[in-house]
Amino acid sequence: MRILRANRSRTALFCCAAILLAASIGCDRGTKPGQIGKPAAIFALDDGHASVDLNKLHGQVIVLNFWATWCAPCVEELPSLLNLQHTLPQVHVVAISTDTDPATYLSFIQRHHVDVLSVRDGTDRTNGLYGSFRYPETYIIDKSGLVRRKFIGPQEWTNPEIVDYLKKLAR
Repeated sequence: MRILRANRSRTALFCCAAILLAASIGCDRGTKPGQIGKPAAIFALDDGHASVDLNKLHGQVIVLNFWATWCAPCVEELPSLLNLQHTLPQVHVVAISTDTDPATYLSFIQRHHVDVLSVRDGTDRTNGLYGSFRYPETYIIDKSGLVRRKFIGPQEWTNPEIVDYLKKLAR
C-alpha cells in the first residue's frame, strides 16, 4: 500500500512539474507585450505575386497576421480571417506568410481561395521586425500606426468582441 501511495505521489508531483514547465515556456499573457502602444514597424514587401507597403496603409486599421501553410493552427484560423475581411472591409487584413517555397505557398493560396492581402516573406525579415516566431501571431494596428493588441495562436476573428473592438478602432 505504501509503495502504491508513493508511486501516486511521484506521479502527481511529475504531472504538476510538467504543467508548470509547459506554462513557463508557453505564451506569457500576464505581461504587456513590448510593442503595445508603440509605432508598428514599417515594411514594404513584394514576393513577385503580391506586395504590401505598410506606409501606404497608414490611416487604416490593420490586422497584421504572421502565418505559414505548414502551421496547422494558422490553417485552422484562416477561414476566420477571410470572414473578418468580408465582414469589415474598412479593416485591412494583411497576412505575411513565412513559407520558404513559393510554389507550395501559391498552391495553398489558390487551393484555399485566399482573397486577403497575403504576401510571402521566406526570409523571416518581416516577422523578425515584430519579434514573431510562434505562429500564428497577429497584431492590431490602429489608424495612427500604433500597435494596439497582439494575439498569439489562432483566434475566432468574427467573435463579436473582436469585431466590436475593430469597429471602434475603424471609426
